[in-house]
Amino acid sequence: MALGMISFLALCTFYIQVPQGQTGCAEVDSMTEAVAGEGFLLGCISCKRREEVPGSAIVDWHYKAPGTEEFVHIFQYEYNKPTILHENFEGRLEWHGTMGTRDVQTGSVFIHNVTYNDTGTYLCTFHRTLFLPVDYLYVEINKEVELTVVGKANPELTAVISEIMMYVLIAVLQLWMIGVLIYCYRKISAENEAREARKAARSQSKLVESKDPCDGIYLE
Repeated sequence: MALGMISFLALCTFYIQVPQGQTGCAEVDSMTEAVAGEGFLLGCISCKRREEVPGSAIVDWHYKAPGTEEFVHIFQYEYNKPTILHENFEGRLEWHGTMGTRDVQTGSVFIHNVTYNDTGTYLCTFHRTLFLPVDYLYVEINKEVELTVVGKANPELTAVISEIMMYVLIAVLQLWMIGVLIYCYRKISAENEAREARKAARSQSKLVESKDPCDGIYLE
C-alpha cells in the first residue's frame, strides 16, 4: 500500500531527526486508519529524556475490541524475544521496534493482513528501568492508538492539498515561462528593429557624405 509505505517512511524520517534535548529520538503519533487485507504499522515511541542514562525496557501491547471494557494481552517484546500472546494475532504481528539493545525507545509493531476485526483500541506500554548512579528508577509509559479499518484508503487532507498545490505550481511556472518567452521575443524584436534603424541611419549618413559638395553649384 502506497499510503502505508509513505506513513512508514514519514515515521522513520521523524525518528531519525534530532530535536533539542532528545538525541536521535522523536515521539510521533501512530497512524489510525488501516485498509482491510493490507499491512499496518502500529506506532509507539517513548524517548528517554536523558540519553546518557542507560536503561532497559519491556514493551507490551494490549487490545480492546469495540464495545468491550477489558484489554487483552496480545504481544510482548523483551530484548530480542518478541512473543505473540493472542491467537487472533498469531503469525500476523511483527516487531518493528528497536533491535539489538535492551534500551528500547521504539516499540512499534506491524500487523499483516489487517481485518475488520482488528478495529479497536491498542495500548502500548513501556516498562522502563533507568540505571541511575545510586539506584534504579522504574518508569511506566502508556500510549493508546484508536485503530479504524476501512475497505479503501482515504487520501489524507495534507496529501490532497499537496497535490493541488503541485498542480497550481506547475500552472504558475508554465505561465511564468510563457511570460518570459514573450518578454524575450519582444526584447529581441525591439533590438533587431533598433539595429536595423541604426544601419539605415548609418547608410543614409554615408550616402550624404559621399555626395559632391559642389553638385548643383554652377559658376557664372
